[in-house]
Amino acid sequence: MKFENLEELRQACMECRLCGLSNSRTHVVFGKGNPHAQIMFIGEGPGEQEDVTGEPFVGRAGRLLDKYFYAMDISRDEIYIANMVKCRPPQNRDPSPEEQDMCLQHLREQVRLIKPKMIICLGRIAAQKLIDPGFKVTKQHGEWMERNGVLMMGTFHPASLLRNPAQKPAALEDFVKIRDKAAELNIRTKK
Repeated sequence: MKFENLEELRQACMECRLCGLSNSRTHVVFGKGNPHAQIMFIGEGPGEQEDVTGEPFVGRAGRLLDKYFYAMDISRDEIYIANMVKCRPPQNRDPSPEEQDMCLQHLREQVRLIKPKMIICLGRIAAQKLIDPGFKVTKQHGEWMERNGVLMMGTFHPASLLRNPAQKPAALEDFVKIRDKAAELNIRTKK
């Protein structure tokens, strides 16, 4: 189903009961940011803090992501952040392929309405669903590919970086690549 704008899509997501995740959610975590963003970040699914607040990446992983944004002079006001699934999987488990498929129509519609020039997949689940089913974050992070006129990259999920801090420098290199590619393409990341 096609929607006229993000608000119509948000309302549809708020009422969604396509999968079992809707039964245990506190809030739908639709996404947040500039509705005309040229860079879109997509994670796997909401965590506990996101479920409580209804906003993406507000817990510990979100604070780490903000540090990467700050270091790269990327403002949350100029980008858009969403997830593969809009409802928190119980105990923060990975969203199942079926749950991802149910929510994929909403994510595709978000991308269609926002029209980003770059999509950054945060973590394995988003990269495998959106870039390549065999995507290996530890081997392929920071590599650009193009799909339907949109540049895409997979990088480490910030929650993974909290568990594996040795990967933080590699993630920082990826954010440098994002900044540099945005500058090369004259994509604004700050107001």
